[in-house]
Amino acid sequence: MHPYLLLTSSLIAIARLLGQPALAQVSEEAPLTVGARTVPVPDTVSPRLRQLIARKYVNGGTPQTPEGWRALVATASSAEVARVPSLKAQFDVEVEPKLIAGVHCFIVTPRVIPARHRDRLLVHVHGGAYVLFPGVAATPEAIIMAGVSHTRVISIDYRMPPDFPYPAAMDDAMAVWKVVVTQQKPKNIAIFGTSTGGGMTLAMVQRAKEENLPLPGAIAPGTPWSDLTKTGDSYFVNESIDNILGAYEPFLAAAANLYANGRDLKDPHLSPVNGEFKGFPPTILTTGTRDLFLSNTVRVHRKLREANVIAELEVFEGQSHADYIIDATTPESKEAFEEIAKFFDTHLGR
Repeated sequence: MHPYLLLTSSLIAIARLLGQPALAQVSEEAPLTVGARTVPVPDTVSPRLRQLIARKYVNGGTPQTPEGWRALVATASSAEVARVPSLKAQFDVEVEPKLIAGVHCFIVTPRVIPARHRDRLLVHVHGGAYVLFPGVAATPEAIIMAGVSHTRVISIDYRMPPDFPYPAAMDDAMAVWKVVVTQQKPKNIAIFGTSTGGGMTLAMVQRAKEENLPLPGAIAPGTPWSDLTKTGDSYFVNESIDNILGAYEPFLAAAANLYANGRDLKDPHLSPVNGEFKGFPPTILTTGTRDLFLSNTVRVHRKLREANVIAELEVFEGQSHADYIIDATTPESKEAFEEIAKFFDTHLGR
């Protein structure tokens, strides 16, 4: 008998002797029912991150009509746009709009670019559940990354639902990619993004492989939405613990279906965790212990390692989904972006 089964049988026998038959009736695959829990704010993080962790999740509602989605996008975008001036000042960068291959983009340029970075380029795909943060609202992560890494960034303002479902976003991202690889050595280019942007980063590499296009020298998918279905342990374990996303239903489920527009959510083009990872460039992944997408990130990391890809997994204490972008003043945010910058320094140009 397998040692685990032997141990389980022994525990069951002991439970029966102690008059606790309930233990003996539990199937190995039975779901775990957990009663009311009190989850303290950890004292193992910075004071500012403790404040973020202590915030309650706010359900902004799930639109039921295209007009409702457009109204939500406008409300969410206004808050992100308001961050941009202070972020530009904090990270000493300029942001300029530019049309590349007919796609709206933003060029984020640090005031100081060291000589070793002048032949490098970072391509950014923003997050927002495939529906949020068009225009300048897409740029905060790009601004932070450009400032920390002292490297020029192209942030892609890809088209989104409700007006432009799949494959519009990916078509835009790939159109930009096809141009930049003719202007810069691919080995000197990295792709990065968080959440939706992380999922798109992975999908862009897979599509580039399918289309026999050059691959980037490195990628940084942050807490990627790599599976649009409710698959993975943290979708359940971190439900209502993650104070940014909250839960899969109803908002994420609705956004996923809006983006997919009738396509199977398990399709690797939508859920790249189901795709092929052989031959991927070096990859750094970032997530947190309270992140609803922790399993999405971990599953991608395991797929990469199984494919013998260089892959680092950064898991930050107490962080919900993308906390390292939401407040760029925390020590944890600084550390997260510095880790990505160091990873790019190590692998770009190799």
